[in-house]
Amino acid sequence: MNKYMILCVDDEREVLDSVVQDLDCFEQDFVLEAAESVSEARQVIDDYCQQDIHLALILCDHIMPEQTGIQFLIEMNQNPDTAATRKVLLTGQAGLEDTIEAVNHASLDFYVAKPWQGDQLRQMVKDQLTQYIIDHETDLMAWVQILDAEKILNAMAAKRTTFGE
Repeated sequence: MNKYMILCVDDEREVLDSVVQDLDCFEQDFVLEAAESVSEARQVIDDYCQQDIHLALILCDHIMPEQTGIQFLIEMNQNPDTAATRKVLLTGQAGLEDTIEAVNHASLDFYVAKPWQGDQLRQMVKDQLTQYIIDHETDLMAWVQILDAEKILNAMAAKRTTFGE
């Protein structure tokens, strides 16, 4: 079932390791990858795209050496292969102006401030992945045991109602 990926991008290795550790509960059903730079993130996305593994969710830091996280998320939003990806900014550095730009131009789905709480991060990721799967997967039943069962069952009922009319 691992045809979807979660990608964490942060130039600070300790932060990146901590995020990946907090999200390792998703590894059974999703590919979980980490990148320390935007260029490394692009390479990871390209490599998995060639294997027909889609980027479902990206958690990206804002302040990075070669390009800001917001610039990268805007770039991803403009690329047809990653436009539908759920985009989360995970940072303690983005100001109000940066955040507004991310919301308006990168289709930012969520903002998480550092430091984060592991349980809250996992719940947010579960919510974002649930929405991605509802939007992109035809066989939702397979995801009921993995993601938010109530949201998935409601989506299945809504789809049945729409098709039944």
